Amino acid sequence: MNQLLLEDQLKQFFNEDIGYDDLSARIIPETKKGCARFLVKAPGTFCGKTIIETSYKLFGEPYAIRWYKQDGDRCVANEVICEVRAPYRLLLSTERVILNLIRHLSGIATATQQAVQVLEDSATKLVDTRKTTPGLRMLEKYAVTCGGGHNHRFALYDAVMLKENHLACFDSLAEAVNQSRNQVSHLTKIEVEIETRQQLKAAIEADVDVIMFDNLAPSTIAEWITDVPKTILTEASGTITLKNLHTYKTCGVNFISMGALTHSVKALDISLLIEEES
Repeated sequence: MNQLLLEDQLKQFFNEDIGYDDLSARIIPETKKGCARFLVKAPGTFCGKTIIETSYKLFGEPYAIRWYKQDGDRCVANEVICEVRAPYRLLLSTERVILNLIRHLSGIATATQQAVQVLEDSATKLVDTRKTTPGLRMLEKYAVTCGGGHNHRFALYDAVMLKENHLACFDSLAEAVNQSRNQVSHLTKIEVEIETRQQLKAAIEADVDVIMFDNLAPSTIAEWITDVPKTILTEASGTITLKNLHTYKTCGVNFISMGALTHSVKALDISLLIEEES
């Protein structure tokens, strides 16, 4: 994780919420200290240690954190993640931003961990997609790894993925692949999305790095994948959720990508309880 980028993002988030001043926290004397407990209210997988630590560090106020859970740890209801001792005003002013982030990221980690359990000890890796919240991709993809999943490409700049709308501009799949090879580094992988047997044959002949079986039934993938040489990696994608993931377990692909890991997860219920310290 890029710590410098994280600090910049958190500064923006806190500036958005606090603005010129936290009017509600003004009633608390500046000298008053507090002890805050981050409490998990429902079972799940925690993700957010770096968020919590970096948030308090940014304000330059004295603080101390005692950790009971680490990123990737499973939690049961009513477990304490950590205790933070800091100025009472600081605990109040940072509460909502921190909770919003760690609840969301822990929800992603929880969903990912559930999906990994569905795959059990399968040789197939579970990966995320670019269907992330703008501005939060780095954090959301980190949360996927905390849940036991793996990252697909991070953005448009680190791999070529030729999808239906790219291929529509060319006379053939081979032409699109050749154009890509001529314009990118020899270190850059090329993945092609296929939906027909004809496209599969063309992708194999073009010797792409990865073939994505898009919106195809597991039985169809299992049949077609026998044509793919071992030198080409394979991926299943499209409308795969926790409900139907089990049907893809034995179709033979190297990767299963799930947008549902990030675009529609339920936040994990985490609360913050603050007590005055003498």
